[in-house]
Amino acid sequence: MDIQTLDDSDPPLGGSKLLDAVQKAIGFAQENDGIGLTKSKAFNRKFATWAAENFNWPEYSADQLLRIQKVLNEEDVIPVLVLHELMTAMKLGRHTKGKWRFSKKAEALAQATGVLQAALTQGFLFEFDHSRLQRFPFVAPGSWDIWLNVINVEAHGGVSEAALLKTFYGIEYSGAGDRDFWNHASFLMWHVLKPLSWLGYLEVTELDGRHSPSDRKIYTKTPLWQRVFRLDTDDELRPVVVH
Repeated sequence: MDIQTLDDSDPPLGGSKLLDAVQKAIGFAQENDGIGLTKSKAFNRKFATWAAENFNWPEYSADQLLRIQKVLNEEDVIPVLVLHELMTAMKLGRHTKGKWRFSKKAEALAQATGVLQAALTQGFLFEFDHSRLQRFPFVAPGSWDIWLNVINVEAHGGVSEAALLKTFYGIEYSGAGDRDFWNHASFLMWHVLKPLSWLGYLEVTELDGRHSPSDRKIYTKTPLWQRVFRLDTDDELRPVVVH
């Protein structure tokens, strides 16, 4: 498996929500002398609200989130939580004197879009602790080499979460009380599918409610996936027939 670094002007890079968020956060920090922190060193409400208003995450937009609560903290805006923990893990900034300040390296990366996307891919897929995002931590077997190579084939023309769960773990949806199914579904969602989607490698299509919960989302590889990843299963791909 190889990760290709694209030219900064390569159009598919525009599909990476995480790349966009990091660049916007660095711009915010430059304009506001850093990002304010709470006493527990979380990003403060001012930034969490700004991020919900400006990040390209419809499901975590201010309009959506403020219907549920009156104020937004870091943990309420999941992309902000991810960004904070990922930037810390990648050592692209630090907490100092009540503020988060991005490093000179991070500011330089913000101007080198292709390099930044490759660094985020490495950091968010392979090094980030995704169990932090699960309500009920559960670890299913697998590795990125397996997940990427299988999804490379299965999502070439579109695949449901249910189909991937059956392929990876041999389990099928049997009802709302099927805890084993939902444990695996949660793991696959937070550890594999959301990271790939947030990085712009998978496009998600929502189907209507007549489908079972695990069949309602169809995942399809994006042009960015095809430009960045070089995988062992590339030779198995067939042209997609459009009807």
